Amino acid sequence: MAAGWAFPADWPLAEVDEVCRAVLGEGDAAAELHRLGAARAEAGAGLAETLLDLAALHAVLAEPPGSTGIVSPSVDAIPPRMLRSTALGWGDVMSRRAAACAADNPLTGLATPAYLRTRLREVYAEARAVGRQDHVLVFVSIDLTRTSGWSRVVAMTLLADALKEVFDGGETVASLGSSVACVLLRRDRHLPRAVVNLRVLAADRLAVDPHVAPTGPVEVRVEELPPTCEDALALIAGPGR
Repeated sequence: MAAGWAFPADWPLAEVDEVCRAVLGEGDAAAELHRLGAARAEAGAGLAETLLDLAALHAVLAEPPGSTGIVSPSVDAIPPRMLRSTALGWGDVMSRRAAACAADNPLTGLATPAYLRTRLREVYAEARAVGRQDHVLVFVSIDLTRTSGWSRVVAMTLLADALKEVFDGGETVASLGSSVACVLLRRDRHLPRAVVNLRVLAADRLAVDPHVAPTGPVEVRVEELPPTCEDALALIAGPGR
């Protein structure tokens, strides 16, 4: 954590385990590193962060026996083959995203963070025109630390179904990460009831599947939009990580 991989929630990936097994063995880890680079891109990590994570791994592997355990990652010290494989995996995902430019997630049906950012810019433009801000953000998160693998995807899909059922009047319902979603909507007198309904409905949906039932309670909070669009974009950037 001191040298890289600053977000522990990013660690429980099959690709991480595969890379660890590969680099501790005698074989070539190029394929595993390619898949790790792709997974980091899917998680929203930039190339600089991805390579710093790789540098932290390499620094640990290169640590001499009897050292203090404190490592200093250097991207420049990464062997070219490791660097190339990881960067190509990351780049492949970003290339596909740029080509597809999908506005929603095919598994959950929720809008992408990019679409939410576009909607926020439109909302702030509207607020400037009318002289008031009528929109709020509803953040919805679920604790997935007691689940793994496909169960995490199922849990978010069930949560997405609940979100789309409660907010079905044209609100922007977007995914911010593997366990966080966000709703952009106009504030009205029905909002408190919608929040309560979401908590109840989400709990009911998650309880149906025994594999996702151990997930933590769904947390719902309402956030006022900050004064500027730049602040709002920063606000939605954090919870996804």
